[in-house]
Amino acid sequence: MKEITSIEQFNEIIGSEQPVVVKFYAGWCPDCTRMNMFIDPIIEEYSQFEWYEINRDEFPELAEKYQVMGIPSLLIYKNGEKQAHLHSANAKTPEDVKEYLSANV
Repeated sequence: MKEITSIEQFNEIIGSEQPVVVKFYAGWCPDCTRMNMFIDPIIEEYSQFEWYEINRDEFPELAEKYQVMGIPSLLIYKNGEKQAHLHSANAKTPEDVKEYLSANV
């Protein structure tokens, strides 16, 4: 996953015509660490998406704008619009993440 380091970069990435997945995370988040342990094979399987991550604590205004209340959250964007949002409570297992991605391909 590529790290997003600025609001300008975020806006450019989500403006893509290709769907992109952005993971909102925080360094102190145990569920984020758990997701990191199983996400790589999922990224390979769902390679039709570009994958990015952004530290919610560094960009709280983006988390608020896109209603990211829990982390990790996986949001799918296309043409600058949020298409789907997998909230942290539903992102605990690889199966949860795959089901979400399959429903939003």
